Amino acid sequence: MAASSGRTAAGCLWKLGRLNHVAIAVPNLEKAQSFYKDVLGAQVSNIVALPEHGVYTVFVELGNTKLELLHPLGEKSPIESFLQKNKTGGMHHICIEVDDIKVAMTELKEKKIRTLSEEPKIGAHGKPVVFLHPKDCHGVLVELEQA
Repeated sequence: MAASSGRTAAGCLWKLGRLNHVAIAVPNLEKAQSFYKDVLGAQVSNIVALPEHGVYTVFVELGNTKLELLHPLGEKSPIESFLQKNKTGGMHHICIEVDDIKVAMTELKEKKIRTLSEEPKIGAHGKPVVFLHPKDCHGVLVELEQA
């Protein structure tokens, strides 16, 4: 389902699209990459450094969506603090596509949903992304990505 054929909440000027990926923080990126590739037989990307986000990423293709394996890059990485609390790793966030990220941000702020940055940043797919505060999303860190 493309973002343009997603659901629009009553009165919203933007549409929620498909699940883009589920992100998993891992303490050992090479071992996790090998597990999905060699044990489960998935198509797995190379390791990509995203210094502006403080992470190394690997994408695992699943057909209908992807997994994003995350590993800390640098001491101020948000994944480093996550792994301090969750030594074996675990689900970090979900990413959902939207058809207009700026309009979505404006409307969500009006609905008292906090974002973790004032402006979208360029994410792993080269598209604008923004994270919604987990305390406003029932304990889930939600990433919105421009479709």
